[in-house]
Amino acid sequence: MAEPVAGRSARPPGARALYAISVAAELTGTGQQNIRLYETKGLLTPLRTAGGTRQYSDDDIAVLLRIGQLLEEGLNLAGVAKVLELEAANVKLHRALQRARHRQQ
Repeated sequence: MAEPVAGRSARPPGARALYAISVAAELTGTGQQNIRLYETKGLLTPLRTAGGTRQYSDDDIAVLLRIGQLLEEGLNLAGVAKVLELEAANVKLHRALQRARHRQQ
């Protein structure tokens, strides 16, 4: 994913940043330090304000919840990263298949 310019949204309207890190932590039941670690490991990339404040969207909250599920299942962060990568690739392929089927009709 391309890095967004600070203060400008590179995401679709439904994925606008809405939450501060403290709210994201509360909504997902994890600590702020964990969320920062996940960002460091490349598991998610929240938007940032021009001043550098992280802003988490509903999509980011969903990713954080998924990370929590995978960790509870016993995966380490490398495993979590791979699962998230494969799930994203699966969604992309599914959409491409749907577009191809639509063109055939």
